[in-house]
Amino acid sequence: MRIGLVSDTHGLVRPAALDYLRGSDHIIHAGDIGQSGVLDALGALAPVTAIRGNIDSGEWASGLPEVREETIGRVRILVLHDLKQLDRDPAATGIRVVVSGHSHKPAVEERDGVLYINPGSAGPRRFSLPVTAGELLVSLDLVTPKIVELE
Repeated sequence: MRIGLVSDTHGLVRPAALDYLRGSDHIIHAGDIGQSGVLDALGALAPVTAIRGNIDSGEWASGLPEVREETIGRVRILVLHDLKQLDRDPAATGIRVVVSGHSHKPAVEERDGVLYINPGSAGPRRFSLPVTAGELLVSLDLVTPKIVELE
């Protein structure tokens, strides 16, 4: 199973991001979506799990949670925008993957059996940070992360 990862689009739907995410079985957006059209474009590719980031306001975003836990396949995933707001020990609650955004900096780290991944930003370029997206390849309990530069 392929889970596409994207964050911090800030209202921009990049064709390169859509091309990369095409073929995903599921897509996770880790907040700062920017507008409902982003979710519509992603939803045309695969089912979407999305959370509200700090710039997501207005009626379109009011139904989005700030933190969401999903089980996709056999993998429990916690999604939140800012990792600094993590208020639980994922390892103690059976979470296998934590997906976050906010920093615009792509990162992958494993601690205490929990994979932490930030796909970076697929939105407008910020400073000299790359424009990126990611994926999780899931085979039973094995999770393989990947982050790619879109430009």
